[in-house]
Amino acid sequence: MKVILVTGANRGIGRETIRQLARQGHKTILTGRNAERVRQAQDDLAAEGIITDACPVDVRDDNSVAHLVRFIADRYGKLDVLVNNAGVFLDGSDSAKADIEIIRDTFDTNVLGPYRLIEKLLPFLKKSGDARIINISSGMGGLSEMNGGYPGYRISKTALNAVTRIFANDLAAEKIRVNSVCPGWVKTDMGGERATREVDQGAETVVWLATADNIPNGKFLRDKKEIPW
Repeated sequence: MKVILVTGANRGIGRETIRQLARQGHKTILTGRNAERVRQAQDDLAAEGIITDACPVDVRDDNSVAHLVRFIADRYGKLDVLVNNAGVFLDGSDSAKADIEIIRDTFDTNVLGPYRLIEKLLPFLKKSGDARIINISSGMGGLSEMNGGYPGYRISKTALNAVTRIFANDLAAEKIRVNSVCPGWVKTDMGGERATREVDQGAETVVWLATADNIPNGKFLRDKKEIPW
């Protein structure tokens, strides 16, 4: 049984990831920025027979992350998997009219949030012996697929991919594997109803990376296969 923390898990891909992992018997920690929504998601899953721990956290806030650190220390003392799923998509399609503050806010959540959590939770991950860090990225952040529009989101996901590669190299000696995942265009609040993939498909590669024996390190993946950066 692994101890697995998923950020931004009160809805969408994060919540589905919790659902699938808990069904496999792993100990999951559901987190989200809004405490009420976190409790509601925990209750809704319990109504399905899925039991998960929960702790609200704002990945942008040092004090909130410090509370999460104490929560994990008190209850578990270690962490096997960190899924950096929390993210925002705030900007519009016209790069020429981009609001710098929106780009800054997007970067704070999508890049600095995961970086902050990796840094603060690393002592717990080092106690695992088989730790994994999974960063939820997007093909929109891959330079090989880069197009125009949505600059805040695109730039943030490109930077998150850089975070993945840096930590994958720096933590290899600790036997901590770090990967990025593009879940595809998924029917979530962010993806919208026109999206082409169901939420369980979006979570599939994340769950595989969290639980499988032979996984890669420092890769960008979609559907369990490496894709170009």
